[in-house]
Amino acid sequence: MSQNKVFTVLIVDDEPPAREVIRSFLERHSTLKVVGECSNGFEALKAIQEKTPDLLFLDVQMPKVSGLELLEVLDEVPVVIFSTAYDQYALKAFEMSAVDYLLKPYSQERFDKAIEKVLDQLHSGSKTNTKEVIQNRLDASNDFIDRIVVKTGNKMHVIPTGKVRFIEASEDYVMIYGEKSRHLKSQTMRYYENHLDPGNFVRIHRSYIVNVNFVERLEPYDKDTYVAIMTEGQRLKISRTGYRKLKETLNF
Repeated sequence: MSQNKVFTVLIVDDEPPAREVIRSFLERHSTLKVVGECSNGFEALKAIQEKTPDLLFLDVQMPKVSGLELLEVLDEVPVVIFSTAYDQYALKAFEMSAVDYLLKPYSQERFDKAIEKVLDQLHSGSKTNTKEVIQNRLDASNDFIDRIVVKTGNKMHVIPTGKVRFIEASEDYVMIYGEKSRHLKSQTMRYYENHLDPGNFVRIHRSYIVNVNFVERLEPYDKDTYVAIMTEGQRLKISRTGYRKLKETLNF
């Protein structure tokens, strides 16, 4: 591949001065062309889908949707350089196999080193499978989540976990059922089983995790099994193990 090939860049940061620094530092790099700037993850999703940039400068901490949550819903992830003012996120970014991270404030020299690494990867075409690395990092985390970011078309939605009725297995995906809505997400049932508060969420079956606050009642299904009747009328089968867990959580 020609070393003179021009690669496209999208800058995502909620602070205009931070975006300006990146633009200014990029002036030394003629093979990188800025095709857009975004101040939040919602704008960024639309821009990524429309412009398909080769390189993404991505702030970690942004209002409404974080940089990590944005990457989580992308179908194709560009090469990423994180920029962040929060040192505790730097290691996470590195573990997620971003090409590099820039800890604000950073110098032109530090910026140029990150660009050098980026260009090596872009020219070689050996892009890291960032989606897989993101998933591995999420799986390894012990933290409970308080929201789920989903994508419909070119739009993102943030669903507080308290508004999730139940989650259903759907082959290699899960279906998230919210308030009169449902969203397909590339995620595993085990991830949600491990990262939703067990005081509110119970895996009642290999196919279902329910928010106990939206279980209206239990009804017998056959001699030894039950179904959970949800507040919106869905009937979800409960396994024997799931029934035992549900009894423990609901204290009956």
